[in-house]
Amino acid sequence: PGWTPAAERPGACSGGSTWVAPLPARNRPEGKVLETVGVFEAPKQHGKYETGQLFLHSVFGYRGIVLFPWQARLYDRDVASPVTEKSENAAGHGSKEVKGKTHTYYQVLIDARDCPHISQRSQTEAVTFLANHDDSRALYAIPGLDYVSHEDILPYSSTDQVPIQHELFERFLMYDQTKVPPFVARDTLCAWQEKNHPWLELSDVHRETTENIRVTVIPFYMGMREAQNSHVYWWRYCIRLENLDSEVVQLRERHWRIFSLSGTLETVRGRGVVGREPVLSKEQPAFQYSSHVSLQASSGHMWGTFRFERPDGSHFDVRIPPFSLESNKDEKTPPSGLHW
Repeated sequence: PGWTPAAERPGACSGGSTWVAPLPARNRPEGKVLETVGVFEAPKQHGKYETGQLFLHSVFGYRGIVLFPWQARLYDRDVASPVTEKSENAAGHGSKEVKGKTHTYYQVLIDARDCPHISQRSQTEAVTFLANHDDSRALYAIPGLDYVSHEDILPYSSTDQVPIQHELFERFLMYDQTKVPPFVARDTLCAWQEKNHPWLELSDVHRETTENIRVTVIPFYMGMREAQNSHVYWWRYCIRLENLDSEVVQLRERHWRIFSLSGTLETVRGRGVVGREPVLSKEQPAFQYSSHVSLQASSGHMWGTFRFERPDGSHFDVRIPPFSLESNKDEKTPPSGLHW
């Protein structure tokens, strides 16, 4: 939502800028368009942000706060060595040997006031889990949770004791003016993280760029269910599409290939994604969504392409980097997001 760094004001940290946000029209006094959000801080080049760090998302522009970090393995096919080509694998597609590198992502809360502004570009109910009851297809979503890469964090500070509006903010965090940042984890946040890490944990991130469209995929194992005397394994996957060029393009079709350890190979074609055909432009270069897949095997692979359309009507295909679907075979019960 159009964040603007205002001129530096008295009392601001040295070198910092005061960040301001648009006021809703009904709350906007005549002649006033912006309200102060906080004071911008220098992004961290090294190390990681702490629990309680306020930030603006550099791509989607929402206000948020860091709950805790995840250490992920980033498999970036754009930097894969050309001498490590492998022959086609069992799933029937060629691939490069890609070495993963450690990368920090954060579990964050999204400010509820910003959700309406980003809903066309990023799902705000993308974090889902399996319910603990007999309906094997029941999925529940927690609104206003997101995963944010370290480089997407624009940190800021605020004197507001409740700077983020989210139903879990005061349940998870408390204000402590002696700390930096001054928001510290409550015991409920630590207990929630420990209890629910199986379906929250982000471990692998896959990235590939085709014709200046970068696709990032993060798969999550959600658990196993028994259905009709067989086991059904569930995953969700979060996908971010980014246009690194100035040319406007529109996503028109998806084409998935899903290989299961049981030996099946499924092809899925369809218009758009999650019922949308997003436009990626210089002003709004990214779109992020989540979806789900289930297999009757404990592991598998997915890969495919997105078909985009240019302004002149021509089309081109963008590769979705292959990613594995792995399960936790030691798991005895489905993870739950409702228990503390």
